[in-house]
Amino acid sequence: MALFLDCLKAFAVGGAICVLGQILIDKTKLTPARILVSFVVSGVVLTAIGVYEPLVEFAGAGATVPLTGFGFTLAKGVRAAVTEHGLLGALMGGLEATAAGITAPILFGLIAALLVKPDDKT
Repeated sequence: MALFLDCLKAFAVGGAICVLGQILIDKTKLTPARILVSFVVSGVVLTAIGVYEPLVEFAGAGATVPLTGFGFTLAKGVRAAVTEHGLLGALMGGLEATAAGITAPILFGLIAALLVKPDDKT
């Protein structure tokens, strides 16, 4: 039963974040790229003011998988690296924390490009 409730919370929070993105696409003239960037920046800002961490504890993957979660991970990495390395940590902490999240799409994209032969559009 606990697993079901955890999944339900993750689905509800992740779904709400996605609904917000869809509303922004449908009701504003913002480009998808600007919406994506604003989601990452909002994740960083909400983490900095202490709002996003309780949401992550409540919803788990529902809050960490969307792009706001990427901003959360960036902010946590920078905070930890600044504590450990000082000002230099502000430059390297985000990359260390999100290295797997950046590497995985590049690697999977390379594998897909090597395995799939695109058709000519004639």
